[in-house]
Parts: sequence; structure tokens; C-alpha cells
Amino acid sequence: MALNVIRPIRLSNLDALLRLAKTAGVGFTSLPPVAEFLQAKIELSEKSFAANVTAAGHERYMFVLEDAESGRVGGCCAIEAACGLDEPFYNYRIGTTVHASRELKIYNLTPTLYLSNDYTGASVLCSLYLDPTFRAGGNGHLLSRSRFMLMAQFPQRFAAKVIAEMRGVSDEQGRSPFWEGLGRHFFTIDYGDAEHIVGMGNKAFIAELMPKHPIYTVLLSAEARAVIGKVHAQTVPALHLLERENFRMTGYIDIFDGGPTIESPAPEVRTIKRSRLVKAVTGEDPTGVVPHLVANTKLDEYRCLLADVNPSGASAPLSKVQLEALRVKPGDTVRATPL
Repeated sequence: MALNVIRPIRLSNLDALLRLAKTAGVGFTSLPPVAEFLQAKIELSEKSFAANVTAAGHERYMFVLEDAESGRVGGCCAIEAACGLDEPFYNYRIGTTVHASRELKIYNLTPTLYLSNDYTGASVLCSLYLDPTFRAGGNGHLLSRSRFMLMAQFPQRFAAKVIAEMRGVSDEQGRSPFWEGLGRHFFTIDYGDAEHIVGMGNKAFIAELMPKHPIYTVLLSAEARAVIGKVHAQTVPALHLLERENFRMTGYIDIFDGGPTIESPAPEVRTIKRSRLVKAVTGEDPTGVVPHLVANTKLDEYRCLLADVNPSGASAPLSKVQLEALRVKPGDTVRATPL
């Protein structure tokens, strides 16, 4: 079985990242398939890992999932340390407007969308994509949850709240019912084009063109209302994984596709809360082992992989190959958390 490891992305991975971005399709907004843009993302990540940080700021940490033997890149993910510090970070907050008349005996509760910047300063899980040929053997868990292992080791680099914007509903042609019911009236461009513009970092046009007044959802088409807070079929596994990590929807959605934004206090994220420091040792312990995420305690040389570990032990028995992949020696401290 292939040994896959999570590590910080390097500039040498630009071609592999471009390949992933091209295959991800519409909705993968944080990584448009533009080489110059992706190169800037990689350079920012390298700079972030190298920076001396005491509080969450403009850093963006990006990772790749790599086959330790062949070096093939099979996925990527990232963490934005604090969103909305340079440009507004927009969502719709779902609220309620009451229209009542005693004389007419009418009392109506109307869901209402309010343009919001409430998540300013939160850490954002983003850019998660796994090549279809790698979608087995726990790689989805490894890719998504490896970020929490870094956050557990270096909490000062991240915000007290963590959020994730989940991809909303769109069809095979990239048509978004929510966009067609709302956004198109103000932008007069296709959904994919709008997502591309935002993905390229041009967010100012949102403030310039989106209505500032509350929007009554009853004025939207039934098709648009039906997908508010719903996720794309391909995103359901990622949503369930984060729900098991204690992420919840609290009434915020994406302004383009209506997908939910979910959140959790960082200390309450399950992987962070359950992780512990143990000693790496050479060998195998076949008794009572269960799959664990195991990561080293380094920053720029961060590595994380899946290994079978005894959850009650004070040490993590690892093979020579696993120790080398983690870039640790017997006796070094590693962080482990059960799947």
C-alpha cells in the first residue's frame, strides 16, 4: 500500500498544482487554473511558513498530499490564517423578518439575506482538492485533518474561530440555481466567470455591485430557495467529515452559490482537542492499534501521515519508512490523534 504524506507545498509543485486546479472544475474558486496566480499562492505559503508569527495575520499555509515513494502529488489544501484583513470577506447571513397585522390576523416570518462581514479575522480552511485516483485509503481524512494537526502544534498562528466555505449546488455545466436566482440580476455575467474573478483576488466588485439592502428570499425563484445552505453532491463527504470535527452551520451562506459556511471554535475541533504528544519509536505494535494521524512538531518541515498506533501508549511505534517520511528519529516527539 502506498505511503502518502502531507507536507508544505514548494514552488517545484507548480505544474502539479496547475493540473489539480484544471481538473477541479467550477466552484474551486480559491485556485483558478492560472499559472501566475498559483505561483503567487505558493510563494505566499513559503513565506508564511518561514515567518516569525505571534498572532494570525496575512499568512496562508498550503499543503500537498504526496506519494512518498513516487513523489506524485495527489491533492492539496490550505489554511488562511485570518480572512478579511485586506479586503472585506463577504457572506450572506440568514435572518428573519416579521410582518404582522392584528387586524388581518397575519403573522409571517420571512427568511432574509443580509450582506455580512461577520467572519473577518477567522481562520479559513480552503483549497481542498483530492485527485480521483487518490480517493481511497483514508486520504480524504488525511488531507483535510492534517491541517488541524499543524493548528494544534502552533495555535498562536491561527484565529480562535475556524470556518470553511462549502461548495454550493451547481450542475454539470457549472450552472448555479442560486446565482441564476439572485447574483445574475446584479452582475449580468455567468456564475463561473464571477467565481473566477473572485478567485483571482478581485473582490472589490462585490461591494460595488451587490445590493446593500436585505433580500427577502420569497422573491427568489423556488429553485434558488431550494439550494440555500445546501452543498454540491461531491462536497457531501467533506461536509460530513467537518461535521464530525464539530463544525456547524450557524446561518451564513456564500453570496454566489448559496453554499453553507460552517464554523467551530479552534480548541473544540475534534482533531485538535484529541491530539497528544508522544515519542516516536522504531518497530511495530500489533496489539490494540487503530489508525491515527501522526505529525512531526516542525513548521517549515511539517509532515503528517496515517499510521496504526496504540491509542493508550505513550509512544508511537513507526516503521523506518514512516520515520523517514515524517523526518523524525526514534525518541523525537510527534503529535498523534485517532481517526
